[in-house]
Amino acid sequence: MERGRSPMLGALGLEPDEEFVYRALLARPSATAMLLADLLERPEAEVERVLSRLVEWGLAIRSGGEAFAAAPPAMALGALITERRDGLRIAEQALISLAEEHRAAVAGRSISELIEVVSGVDAIRHRFQQVQQAARHEIRNFVTSPYIAVPPGSNAQEDAAAARGVRFRVVLERSVLAEPGIVDEIVDSLQRGVQLRVADQLPMKLILADGDLALVPVTAPLASPPGSEPGAVLLHRSGLLAALEALFETVWQRAYPLELSGFGSGGLPYVELDADEPTELDRRILSLLLSGLTDQAVATQLDLSLRTLQRRLRHLMDLAGVETRMQLGWHAARHEWA
Repeated sequence: MERGRSPMLGALGLEPDEEFVYRALLARPSATAMLLADLLERPEAEVERVLSRLVEWGLAIRSGGEAFAAAPPAMALGALITERRDGLRIAEQALISLAEEHRAAVAGRSISELIEVVSGVDAIRHRFQQVQQAARHEIRNFVTSPYIAVPPGSNAQEDAAAARGVRFRVVLERSVLAEPGIVDEIVDSLQRGVQLRVADQLPMKLILADGDLALVPVTAPLASPPGSEPGAVLLHRSGLLAALEALFETVWQRAYPLELSGFGSGGLPYVELDADEPTELDRRILSLLLSGLTDQAVATQLDLSLRTLQRRLRHLMDLAGVETRMQLGWHAARHEWA
C-alpha cells in the first residue's frame, strides 16, 4: 500500500496502510474488503486485516454484512488526538525559544514597558475588562475552572466588544461544562456569534486582544498559598506574546467545536419517548455527551433525572438502529443530530 506517512495521521499512531484504506473508505458510504482490494489493487486478505485494525481504532464500523463504513473524522480522530499532545509540547518548546529571543530583543528597553504584574481579584478583573476594550479585531480566550475574577454572566465587556464587530474565539476546558448554568451561558454566547470549542485540558487561563495584549495568571489558583491574593501578568506586544498566540492556535485546531444547533434556542419542553426524530432536548443531550460530559453531569445541566437521560439515550439508539453509544455518536454526526 501507499508508503508515504501523513504528518497528521502518522503522529496519531496510524500506519500508512491504515491511513490509505481509511481515506479510501471515507470517499464512499460503505464498501466491502473485496471492493477496496480491487480499487487499491491490493490482496483482499491484507485489506481485511487493515479494516479490522481500523475497527479497533474506532475509525470504521461494520455497516451490515461484509460492508464497512468510515467513522466521521471529527469524532474518530478527535478521540485519538486527545491522547496525544505533541502539538502542545512543540508550542511549549517554542515558548522557551521565543522567550530567549524576547530577552535579547528587548535589551536596552524597560521591562515595565512590556510586562505589568497585576495583584488582587479587583485589579485582575479591571485589567481583564481593559484588554477586551482594547481589542479592535479579535479576542482569543482560554477558560478554565475555578473562576476567580470573572465568573460566568459577569463579563459585560463581551457584549460591548461584539457590538464593535470584534470576533471572539474561546476554548473551554472540559471541566467548565460541569459548572452550574453553563449551558445557558454557552447558548447565549453562540447566539451572539462567539465561536466556542472544548479541550480536555488547558495549560492556563488566557485572554489575547489581537496581537497586542495578553493577560495570563502568574500561578494556578489551586497552587497559591492559603490567604494569598491571585496574581497575573499583562503582556504587551513581544516575542513572549507571539508564543502565547501560537499556543492558542495549536489548542484551537485540536479542540472540539460547539454549535448552536446542538443546544437549541429556547426552553426544553417535555417530550414523549415515541417521538420519531430527535427533539431539542435530545440534541442538547448529544451535544453535551459528545463534548465529553458524564451522564450525571449532563443530567444535572439539563435538570433531568439520570434515569430519564438514560431512557432518552436508549430511545435515540433505537431510533438510529444502533447498539452502542459509539455507533450513536457516529450516526448523530452523520445525520446532523448534534
